[in-house]
Amino acid sequence: MATQGTSAVEASVRKALVPVWALSGTLVVSVFFFPSLVGSVVTRRSLLVATLLFFGSGLAYVALLPLDIDDADGADARRTVPYLLRARHLGPVGTLRDLLARGRGFLARQDPVTFGVPVAAFTLFFAARLGAPARTQAAVDAVESVLLQEFGWLFLGATFIAVLFCLFLLVGPWGEVKLGGPEAEPAYTYPTYFAMFFTAGIAAGIVFWGPAEALFHYETPPPFLDAEARSSGVVVGSLTYALFHYGFSAWSAYLVVGIPIAYFAYQRGAPLRVATILTPFLGVDGLDSYWGKLVDVLAIFATIGGIATSIALVGQQFLAGIDYQWGVAYGPLGPVLFVAGLTLVAVVSAQSGVQRGIRRLSGVGVALFGLFVLLMIGVGPRSAVVETGTAAVGTYLREFVPMSLYLGEGWVAGEWLANWTVWNWSWWFSWAPFAGLFLAALSRGRRVRTVVLTGGVATTAATFVWFLLLGGTSLSLQHSGTVDILAAMEPYATPEAVAGFPLFAALPLGQLLTFLFLALIVVFIVTSADTSTLVVAILTTRRELAPTTGSIVFWGGLQGVVAVAVLLVGGSDALQAAAVLTGGPFAVLSLVALAGLTATFRRHERGHPSPIGRLRAAIGKRTIAGPSEVLREDD
Repeated sequence: MATQGTSAVEASVRKALVPVWALSGTLVVSVFFFPSLVGSVVTRRSLLVATLLFFGSGLAYVALLPLDIDDADGADARRTVPYLLRARHLGPVGTLRDLLARGRGFLARQDPVTFGVPVAAFTLFFAARLGAPARTQAAVDAVESVLLQEFGWLFLGATFIAVLFCLFLLVGPWGEVKLGGPEAEPAYTYPTYFAMFFTAGIAAGIVFWGPAEALFHYETPPPFLDAEARSSGVVVGSLTYALFHYGFSAWSAYLVVGIPIAYFAYQRGAPLRVATILTPFLGVDGLDSYWGKLVDVLAIFATIGGIATSIALVGQQFLAGIDYQWGVAYGPLGPVLFVAGLTLVAVVSAQSGVQRGIRRLSGVGVALFGLFVLLMIGVGPRSAVVETGTAAVGTYLREFVPMSLYLGEGWVAGEWLANWTVWNWSWWFSWAPFAGLFLAALSRGRRVRTVVLTGGVATTAATFVWFLLLGGTSLSLQHSGTVDILAAMEPYATPEAVAGFPLFAALPLGQLLTFLFLALIVVFIVTSADTSTLVVAILTTRRELAPTTGSIVFWGGLQGVVAVAVLLVGGSDALQAAAVLTGGPFAVLSLVALAGLTATFRRHERGHPSPIGRLRAAIGKRTIAGPSEVLREDD
């Protein structure tokens, strides 16, 4: 029986984190919930530092707790987890030696293409940003404009096909395919399985945009709605579009990448790589070709670019919200320190492994999410939320196909579509490589139908609950004139960052809601960053080797360096746009993957019963003999 996390270094770190967490937590709780007693003594800047220390030290401590791997989730973790997302843990001294060693160390284990090309690309990008910032921005903007406006139909079509394919897997016979074979058993309980994928795939975007997106549509209505701004007629449609952009369509982008990877990895012996989606065309051995490596390079660039810019933006948004709430002027160094702290916690979580840090922090995120939802149900305008939310869900179901295929008429409609729906689909497809691969790694022993139910239906339901509560409440307060949230958002460069704070100030238990809101921001971005770090480490390590702790530290650190560079050098818009541009290739690759998977299913997965077929068989067994049979018996 083996136990992870028993090294002297980790034990010392855990002991050091306990007093930091306890002291900072005492200060934060005192100021948040007893401001009249402590608020006059503690400065606002001290409160910000204490809050970040409380969140960071607590998450790091949870990630570093020891674990008996035989008892994890009641599964034989030694048999399944190393195969899914294996990594070699070297310890702090071994990791340092690995990073500094020559010949047989860190660099010798990296694939020269998947490792070298992304590192060179990011180096060249920031060199160009420093040397010719205007030209760099203009070039990226031009390519992005062409892709999102001229090829918007590609993203709309690919997303809609992904939805149709996932729906077919839910009701068709191929949903019965068990990944890993009939004898394979899941490595994780179902709640853990859902929690890890949900928190990895959603990041902090859901937290910020929950109270904000519907308000944006309320102020500037989507052309599809044909309604007046800030009118009663636009309220339901505004919430409907927020649900649409974060609903089943969005999560389907992850599924159409993750399911092909999972199937070919577990049923055909392909490696756990994004390039595995090309197995029907290249064969397992052909995945090491330049075509396969090109797919992995695009996946790495999209992952690092997407996560790094998200960390940078979350840092700015978090502190913008703090500035709005408490008037803390943090200066240019504040976001850098915040990003450094997030990166450190993400690296600690990633290097501790899936069973320790990633699994536990996912559980923390879902628990906080659930607590926040319960509080919002208790203190929010329930009748207004239920009324608007019910109408929005009904409109979503009724208008889903027209919204999915809406191309816009005229320049204004086309511009809105490119800036919202097409951009969102591109962003989800750019995250699909790492989220899809992680979903595939977790899904061994699950049926394909269960994967779709979890990665598409359950995640959509959880996202809907968040947007219905936060978006419905913000619309209710804004439209009724209780709070002018839009006016509070207007002065800020990232207005979505402050939308939640005036909302919570107007509700009972506003301080507690604000505290949990800030905690969710930190937890969700960390749970995406630690997962992406592990995935990139796998993609850049030579196929026959497992990534070491040194690889995880390197790529986690690089994500942090890129995020800091975005803050110091600028170019967040350009880098984010460049990362989003990878959504175009993956929208196309998703269609290729579905074509290959469909052909493989038709060839090798015949004879599986569908739910409809089972229902028909059950009805047939329960019905009495028909007249012809009765007459035949009488004869």
